[in-house]
Amino acid sequence: MGRIKQLSKHLINQIAAGEVIERPASVVKELVENSIDAGANKISVEITNECRNIRVADNGSGIHPDDILLAFSKHATSKIETEEDLFDIETLGFRGEALSSIISISKLSCTTRTKDFDYGTKVTCENSEVKQTQTGCAIGTIMEVKDLFYNIPARLKFLRNPNTEFSYIQEIVQSIAIIHPDISIELKKNGKTVLKTTAQGDLKRNLKEIFSETVTENLKEVLKTDELAGLKIYGFVSTPDFTRSSKKDYHIYINSRTVKCPVFQKSIDMAYRDLMANGKYPFVVLNLQIPPSEIDVNVHPSKKEVRYKNVNQVFNFIMAGVIGGLSNYKENSNINTPQTTFNPQKPSINNSAIAGEETTSNKDNNNVVSLFKQKEKSIDVFYDKENDDMFVKSEDMEKLSKEISKNFNTTSNAIQNEMFETKSVMPKEEDLIVGQYKNTYILVELEDGLEIVDQHIAEERYNYEKLKAEKQIASQLIFISDVLPVSATEAELIRENIDKFERWGYEIEFTSDTELTFRKLPQLLAKVSPKEILSDILENIEGNLDNLEEQILKTTACKASVKAGQKLSLWQMQEIIKKWRTTKMPYTCPHGRPINKIIPHKELANWFQRNA
Repeated sequence: MGRIKQLSKHLINQIAAGEVIERPASVVKELVENSIDAGANKISVEITNECRNIRVADNGSGIHPDDILLAFSKHATSKIETEEDLFDIETLGFRGEALSSIISISKLSCTTRTKDFDYGTKVTCENSEVKQTQTGCAIGTIMEVKDLFYNIPARLKFLRNPNTEFSYIQEIVQSIAIIHPDISIELKKNGKTVLKTTAQGDLKRNLKEIFSETVTENLKEVLKTDELAGLKIYGFVSTPDFTRSSKKDYHIYINSRTVKCPVFQKSIDMAYRDLMANGKYPFVVLNLQIPPSEIDVNVHPSKKEVRYKNVNQVFNFIMAGVIGGLSNYKENSNINTPQTTFNPQKPSINNSAIAGEETTSNKDNNNVVSLFKQKEKSIDVFYDKENDDMFVKSEDMEKLSKEISKNFNTTSNAIQNEMFETKSVMPKEEDLIVGQYKNTYILVELEDGLEIVDQHIAEERYNYEKLKAEKQIASQLIFISDVLPVSATEAELIRENIDKFERWGYEIEFTSDTELTFRKLPQLLAKVSPKEILSDILENIEGNLDNLEEQILKTTACKASVKAGQKLSLWQMQEIIKKWRTTKMPYTCPHGRPINKIIPHKELANWFQRNA
């Protein structure tokens, strides 16, 4: 081994650039985030030369002429000063590494001007050397990066084809544009506009511009606050019948910073657990505002990793917010101007709250989270660079999953109870039953189209929510019941969880080690074979004992519902539709199957070449 030497400044910057700048998309992310931190409301991104030339222009505050050389040196930033500032980060950037890393692996020019000067400043950078001159320009900053990785052939060799690299850039810009509806962001590729937002300040309109009207038509608003904890979550989630085949459309943010957080994702998954089929996922745009002191984003230069001080509180808060949004629950606030209605850095704590008198707002917002004792726990979230994904240490995730499973039914029951009893949707007066198709589907004439409703699934959704809201399930004594054989494993499972069966109206008696009989059944199931009920419960547990109680509930709701192929009278059809309309999650059954399909009158008219 040779003698120890001090590395050159340029080589040090190139080594650091390997962590900060992985590909062209990393450059775009750092420069656009700098523009946002500078207060810009108009940002333009132009990509040329197979993604190796990048131009980012903004109308932000600009860089002071005396600071411009310092801005390109390592660990120089205007966003933090002291050690304490690391735990109170309110900006997107803060490490002071991006610009010094970029100039070590590209040829960069920066033209900038602040409002205090009549002239601008231009600097050119190559091989970490910076030269400064005076120039004329508008207020703001223009960063032009050329020949990215020109002096690192190995890094250049490992870049993917230009179309793939541009897709990463587009994903980054889109993600940033989504959560900043007050900023006009434009992305161009070889002079052609690929993405453009108009800064209308409305999140839903912003989503319509970025995606499509089809997406926004299927979104439900999420808005929940906890002033005492300094938490707020807002955004939109799709109805359970509007699905995706992957989690690629999970657009999640913490304090308007894009993150890939498994805790956040898991809370969304749990909220949709009984609403979607396996392998299907919702479209989600959610921003969690949390006091900076409650999270740590200073984990990795990519700033994709986060650590929570109180992971259980965050998880339950997000899940309750999503469930509330899906059930049409909204707080009296404006989702489009969150900055003026909520400040996560300074939570409002009034005297009555301190004295233990719960305000009306806090009572509404904390009805679910207050069910749990908040424990001061931290959990580490790690970034897998190779797969561009996040993960939690297995032992931490196992602990979290057990806590989630333990609390989920309590949380969900409380939410369903409140929704079913106090916030039911009134049936539509314009419902007109046309008839029954194949003795399975109820046809309903609506003002704007024809609605097709699966009779079994609709009643199953109603029964599920009704049972979940019941404090005590009514049972019926069974005078004669078959003796049902079970395996030794199944017998042990039932014995250990006999209280869960009793919770849902079942009374089971063992006649031998591997034989049992039902003494009581829920009144809803008086005409259903006990053997059929038990078989369905045991077959669908799939080794997940934490899911047993939920499976009992689902089976009860399913078996109590009218069957497909059963002929119904007009009155029976009206009752099913009327009850289904009162549910809070009228999209799918507890197993995730869609309940209804509406064919617009206009579509029917077009099919027959009629004017609607």
